[in-house]
Amino acid sequence: MRNLIAIMTKELRLYFISPVAYVVGTVFLIIVGFLFYSIVALFSRQSLEFMRLQGTTPQLDIHEAVFRPTFLNMGVILLLVAPILTMRLFAEEKKLKTVELLMTSPVTITEMVLGKYLAAFLVYAGLLALTFCMPILIGVYSVIDWGPLGSSYLGLLLLGGAFLVVGLFTSSLTENQIIAAVISFGILICLWMLSIAARTVSSSTLGGLLNYLSLYEHLNHFIRGLLDTSDVIFYLSFIAFGLFLTHRVVESQRWK
Repeated sequence: MRNLIAIMTKELRLYFISPVAYVVGTVFLIIVGFLFYSIVALFSRQSLEFMRLQGTTPQLDIHEAVFRPTFLNMGVILLLVAPILTMRLFAEEKKLKTVELLMTSPVTITEMVLGKYLAAFLVYAGLLALTFCMPILIGVYSVIDWGPLGSSYLGLLLLGGAFLVVGLFTSSLTENQIIAAVISFGILICLWMLSIAARTVSSSTLGGLLNYLSLYEHLNHFIRGLLDTSDVIFYLSFIAFGLFLTHRVVESQRWK
C-alpha cells in the first residue's frame, strides 16, 4: 500500500508541475461552461415564449431540459480529455527509460498500474467536482431533483474511470504519447458508438449485445435517473478488465 501511494503521489505531482492538468482542466471547464450557458439560455427563451403564449408559468423538467443534454455533452468531451490525461502515464516512462528503474524496484506491477490509474482518476474527479457549481447556480433560482442529478454524477464518474483505463492501457503499448492518445481516442469512439451500430443490425440478439457493450447507453441510464446495479457492475467490470490487460502488457515487457 505504501508503494501504491508513493506512485500515485509522484504521478499527481507530475500532473501539477507540468501544464497538462491546468490546460486540460481549463479547456474542459470552459467548453462545459459554454455548453451549459447555451442550454440554459435556450431553456429560458423557451420558458418565456411559453409564458407569452399561455399566460402561465410552464412546469418544465429542468433535469431533462438542462442537465441531461449538458451531461451527455460532457461525456462526448471526455472522449478527448481522457486520452490526453493518460497518454503520458507509461509512454513517457518508456521514452525516458525510467520504466526499467520501476521494474527493478521493490514496487510490484499491480502497485505501479493502480498508482498511475488512481492519480489520473483523482485529477478527473477533481475536474468533475468543479462542474458541480452548475446545479448549485440553477438551484438558487429553481427547484432541482437531486436524485437524478446524483445518479448522473455517479454515471459520469464511472464513465470517466472507464475512459481513463482505456487510455492507461494504450499508454502501456507504446512510448509515443501521441500514438497512445490517438489509439485511445479511436477505441473510445468505437465503444461510444456501439449503440448506433446496434440500431443498424437486424439481429435482436446482436443488437442487445452491442447496446450492453456501449458506454453511451449505460451513461444514458444514469442520466435518466435509473440507478441500476447492472450499469454499475458493467463499468466496474470494464475498469477491472482494463487494469488486468494493462498489468499483462507491462508484465510481458518486463522480460523483453
